[in-house]
Amino acid sequence: MRDGTIPNVFQICTLNESKSDLKKRQEIGRGLRLPVDSEGQRVSDKNINILTVIANETYEDFSKALQAEIQADTSVEFKDRIKNARDKATIKLSKELTLENYPLLFDIWERISRQTRYSVLYDTEDLIERAVHLIKEMPTTKRPILESKKAHLKITEEGIDTHLSVTHHKQVEAVRYLLPDVYGYIQNKVDITRKTIYQILIGSDRYEELEINPQMFLDSVIACIRSVLTTLLVDGVLYEEINGNRYEMTLFKFEEIETYLSNLFPVTQQEKTLFNYVPIDSKIESDFARDCEADESIKFYFKLPRGFKIRTPIGNYVPDWAVVMENDKRVYFVAETKGSLDKQVLREIEKMKIECGEKHFAIFKSLGVEYKLVKESRDLHA
Repeated sequence: MRDGTIPNVFQICTLNESKSDLKKRQEIGRGLRLPVDSEGQRVSDKNINILTVIANETYEDFSKALQAEIQADTSVEFKDRIKNARDKATIKLSKELTLENYPLLFDIWERISRQTRYSVLYDTEDLIERAVHLIKEMPTTKRPILESKKAHLKITEEGIDTHLSVTHHKQVEAVRYLLPDVYGYIQNKVDITRKTIYQILIGSDRYEELEINPQMFLDSVIACIRSVLTTLLVDGVLYEEINGNRYEMTLFKFEEIETYLSNLFPVTQQEKTLFNYVPIDSKIESDFARDCEADESIKFYFKLPRGFKIRTPIGNYVPDWAVVMENDKRVYFVAETKGSLDKQVLREIEKMKIECGEKHFAIFKSLGVEYKLVKESRDLHA
């Protein structure tokens, strides 16, 4: 962090025995927070977000009791989430990264490693019409509600214990709020012109709700505009190749990491991939890797490195797999594995990034590259 503090906790080592359950809760709670990078941004990488507890017997018993308590309160299953730190392995290249050792890797990489830039075309009138419709349908803006809580505090040698005694809610009386800079506030959240904002607000005929609760109304309007704009951006995205710009093969060097065996698929057909283990995020990916090894028409496959980022209007996208298949002819696939081939059941953000992936790789179709949403390896044959 810029102020010199370090808010991240990745390891807890119990050198002395803490008798306070509250203190133990605080220690574990600190370790379970998402870490932040040097700019203070939260990091969601599963390979980084690992808390290791080197526990004595009493701490281990406490941790198990806490897991049971959380599971009872939230129905969150801890199965496969708690891992033994000793059950680790290092992902490493089986051979030196050369054309002689990996001819099929160099073959497909030549085709898929070309970088692109995107531009976006959308109709402003379409944006206004859709946003107006969505804002008309949004819930009614209500006056703010004040919440007050009373609690008893008990200070002991083991720490501070709290007991909530009273909770009270009260709706704020009607008042005339000092209205904020509406255009400035919306433009700070969504990149559209003041004229467009004006037409949306006038068309929705709900701008009088600003006087009821300005913050709630503006945030709801922004959510509607952002939803419509995101859809239009993805629908109107156009990709073009950046001549001379490619993803470097050095990206594979960053994949040589130590991680838990439960996050790895052990490779048996070493001639068909790069590393001794394939990193996996789900059973679907594990099954896909297993099928790639067994499928005789699949000659080479690998997980795309995390640095293989395709730019989209809704953030970077890293596809799952690269596959070389050969029957009557050789075909090069970039595959995205999901639990369903029906895009309608996917989360909206997943569906949009897949649509961007389709458009990105479509410009390399002449090179024999196909992008596919698959559930299992046989979907590549379809």
